[in-house]
Amino acid sequence: MTLTRYLVAASIDGYIADPEGSLDWLFQFNDTEGLMAHVDAFVAGTGAVAMGAATYEFMLDQGGPWPYPDQRTWVFTHRDLPVTPGTGVELTRDPVEDVHARMVEAAGGRHVWLVGGGDLVGQFAAHGLLDEIWLGVAPVVLGGGTPVLPRRLTGRLEVMGVTQFPDGFLELRYRVPSGRAGGPGTQ
Repeated sequence: MTLTRYLVAASIDGYIADPEGSLDWLFQFNDTEGLMAHVDAFVAGTGAVAMGAATYEFMLDQGGPWPYPDQRTWVFTHRDLPVTPGTGVELTRDPVEDVHARMVEAAGGRHVWLVGGGDLVGQFAAHGLLDEIWLGVAPVVLGGGTPVLPRRLTGRLEVMGVTQFPDGFLELRYRVPSGRAGGPGTQ
């Protein structure tokens, strides 16, 4: 069964990017034993990717080849952005609920990965389309920035597992109750 998963890393105070939008704080963990192999295995189990424009632009700014050549990628944006032919990247203005079924089909039995961008993930969650959250927790405090998820999820997340890596890095895996997401201020 294809699941829609949000794999993301955050500081212990819940931010995925610092106040300037930088991920430099996270790159110090790239050499953490076993972490990149774990992420590579996650990506290998992914058949389709969704991201917002800011995440896409960040990926383009990194240079080099497209990092997800084996996954069809949807970029949710209202702007015209460059797309390199042959990357499997599609820009869309369509609502997430209209694109999700195409993503599941393109995944071909593998999973859908929501990459970065808590607002986009919140849109999927608001339509009951988010199944799991895989939250990497880095032992740093940013004091502000981009939150993991700027929308409230009502109901209790179910813990699926915890993985501890060297350097104090953790991964917490949660199942999201179906249809329980709400917008800002949802009670």
